This record gives sequence, structure tokens and C-alpha cells, in this order.
Amino acid sequence: MALINLRNLGVTLGAPLFSNLNLALETGDRIGVVAANGRGKSTLLRSIAGTVEPTAGDIMRGRGLRIGHVAQDIPAGLMGTPFREAVCQALSVAEIEAEAWRADVVLDSLDVPQALRVLPLGRLSGGWQRLAMLARAWVADPDVLLLDEPTNHLDLARISQLEDWLNSLPRNAAVVIASHDRAFLDATTNRTLFLRPIASEVFSLPYARARVALDEIDASQERRYQRDMKMAQQLRRQAAKLNNIAVNSGSDLLTVKTKQLKQKAGRLEDGARPAHQERSAGAIKLANRGTHAKVLVSFDDAQVETPDGKLLFRTGKRWICQGDRIVLLGRNGAGKSRFVSLLKETIARPEAATEAIKVTPSLVLGHSDQGLAELADGDTPAGTISRRFEVGDQRARALLAGAGLDIDLQNRAVGNLSGGQKARLAMLVLRLTNPNFYLLDEPTNHLDIDGQEALEGELADQQASCLLVSHDRSFVRAVGNRFWLIEGRRLIELESAEPFFASVAGGRT
Repeated sequence: MALINLRNLGVTLGAPLFSNLNLALETGDRIGVVAANGRGKSTLLRSIAGTVEPTAGDIMRGRGLRIGHVAQDIPAGLMGTPFREAVCQALSVAEIEAEAWRADVVLDSLDVPQALRVLPLGRLSGGWQRLAMLARAWVADPDVLLLDEPTNHLDLARISQLEDWLNSLPRNAAVVIASHDRAFLDATTNRTLFLRPIASEVFSLPYARARVALDEIDASQERRYQRDMKMAQQLRRQAAKLNNIAVNSGSDLLTVKTKQLKQKAGRLEDGARPAHQERSAGAIKLANRGTHAKVLVSFDDAQVETPDGKLLFRTGKRWICQGDRIVLLGRNGAGKSRFVSLLKETIARPEAATEAIKVTPSLVLGHSDQGLAELADGDTPAGTISRRFEVGDQRARALLAGAGLDIDLQNRAVGNLSGGQKARLAMLVLRLTNPNFYLLDEPTNHLDIDGQEALEGELADQQASCLLVSHDRSFVRAVGNRFWLIEGRRLIELESAEPFFASVAGGRT
């Protein structure tokens, strides 16, 4: 018997997020939920958890079923609570008195250091806060675990750890994961639900293989639609010819035949359904103004240091050339952020450049950091574009609409936008900057899979030169053509990112 049955489930918020969804969640299922930003993934998980009432359909849960739900947001009321205590609070009073050890077992399984367990959640990184919420959900021994974007704020080592942790869970537990991390979905799921307003598709396959199957279904459906519509047009042309003959000859038989042809054409048109077209969350486009310089940046054994002067690593002799898409790899604390900051400051203030770092005078920087700090929360999208770029109000609004920010969002405070909306605004700012070199720190944060693939395509199509930091393995594999690794206080070059990925998975610290 299924743990949870969804029958003809639907949620409508102005327009349908999903409808007529039928899904049986069985023991051992590891289901990945895939959809664009704002298309119902979080709503579906909340519906299953029982915190949101669906618009239509039924959810049948097994008697006594325990559901653990890890939402994207950390409850503000927990920020002052110590890590271990926040986990214990998920237990009943009786369980806390007799079985508080369960919290320690879960924290041990997630490799939470003892020193962190006594710290308030508000003093911890976003990644540790996410793991605290996961521990709170699992300590209650749920039958079903619902995870909403669980890799947000996690570095590669923690993502790999989470993959191992999920894959080691008891097989009688079911897990549903809403995520835009394609590599993570491939590593942790055995079924994939593509959530759609109409006719969601479910495959007993992990993401990559399910995506191929979905594309084949969509392509086949589109061919069938075009064939049926072409046939309907031919029937209507035949009917028109017969009708003319019938009128001229007065033949009742031809009149009946004409009617039959029109009815057949109508049935074909009524039954034809075009292939699903994902409603875009906003276009992502980049620009490349180009440069005649072959070498954009050169490093002559530059030192990268902490703010207090401690050496993190030396670059050795390195060059960033036109067309390079360099991925900067390294474990947490190795100095990736400091290197990016140093490079950004050197480009922004050429007069402060040293012999160790030289930048071609024609370089124009496009920079985006993972926190999108260059977007002012108190500003509006319309103000952001019109004040930074000489495009005019009408053009600014058209550009924003093309990026997925309609008129209702254009005058809303940036701080009130969703993560996906902010990310697309940041991509528009990058495009209008018209750079010839991109410095990107976690650029896929908050982008859905459609947005990630669009960004990958733009970087390749524009032949953009860039240096980027990313924990998204699928993005790194698709974009990078050079790979720099910070290791042993040195910057070394790898042929691919795979050795680093393997080392993180095999020896996390």
C-alpha cells in the first residue's frame, strides 16, 4: 500500500500551478520534483505536508504516517536557539526527557562538530542552518521526508555529504526532493516528477535520463500535433472544394460529404494538443563587447591573503586569455572568495595594480556575487536599470519584462523579490554592462534549470571570457574550459574538474 496517494490534485493561484496530478508515493521512493521557479514545487510539498490546502483533488495518507518537511526558509523564531536544542525541540516533551540522545545520533550522522551544537542558529552559516532544519525533521523519525531546495547554501563537500546521508537512509523511508541541482538529483533520486500546469509527467528514472525521456515525449507529441493540424487543414480544403461543387450541381450527397469532412477536421483539431511549452521565468541574455587583447589578466606569483595578512596561496605565473572560461576550485577556506575580491578590486582600481597582477586597459568587467550584493534592497528593478544605464524609461521597462519582471514587479522593492527574480535582474544588469570579462560567484544560485541552461548557452554562444566559482557540478561541466585549483597554498591547473569532485566526495573535511 502506498504511503501517500495524490489523486487529481491541483492548485490554482490565479493560474493553475498544477492540475490532475496523480502520484503514489511508495516506501523506498526517492522522487525528484522539477519545475521552473514559481511553478508549484514548494506548494506541492506543503500540500503533501498538510500545511496548504489544494484547490482540487485528494491526498490520502497512511494511518499514523509521520511526515518531515524541510522548507527553504529558516523560522525566524529559531535564530536565537542553539543548534542541538533546536533539534531537540522537534521531539515531544516525553521524548526529550527520555530520548534526547536521538538528537545526538542525528547530529553525528550529519558530522556536526561539537563546538557548533551549542551556538545559536543565527550565528551559523546558511549551510549549517539548512542542516539544522534537516536534523529537526529527521529526529522525529518520519516515514516521508520532504526537502525543498536542500542544497541551497551548501558547499560541494556538504552537498556530497548530504548525498551520502540520503542514500544511506532506511529503504522504508520515502524522500521527495524539490531541487534545481541536476547532479544532486541524479545522485539521490530514482523517480522524477516534472510538475506542469497540465499533464505532469512522472518517470521511474533519475533526472538526466528522465529529461531525455521527457524531451522525446514532447517532441513526439509536437510531431503528432503538427501532423493532425496539417491533416485538418487538408480536410477543410477538400470540404471547401466539395462544397463549391455541391452548390453548383445541387448534389445532396456532396453536401453530406462536405459536412462529414468538416466534422472530421473539427474532431482532429479538438483532439490535437500541442507539446508542453514551459512558460519562461524570464530570458537570460549576455553580451560581449570584445577586445583585441589576447591576454586579459596576468598573474606573476601574486599573493592572496586574509584581511589580517595571513597567506592563503600564491598564484604562480598564470594568464586569463580571451575565450577562457576558468572555474576556480577549492575547499572552503582555501581562498576562493579572497581571490575573486582581489581580482575585482584590481580591475576596478587600475591605479592600485601591482607588478604581480596586470590587467589589460581594454578590460570591462561584469561582476555578480552569490549574495547579489550589487542590487540594493531598497531600490526597485525600474530604478536599478534606469539609473545605471542610459536606456530610457520605456526601454528599461521592456527589458525588465523580457527578463521576467512584469509591470507589477518593476516598482516593487528589490528586497521583496524572490531569489529567482533577483537573479534574473542581476543577469540583466550584467548584460547591459556590456563587458568583455565576467567574474561570477555562484551565478546559478536561485536560477531554475531553465535559467541555468540558458546561462550556460549564453556564455558559450557569446564566447565570453570569465572566471567563475560554482558548487553546481552540472554547470561547471557544461561551461568550464579551464580549471584552477587552490591546493597546498598554490594555484594549480587541472585538465578537468572531475579529480576535484572525486576528492571532495572521497575525503570530505
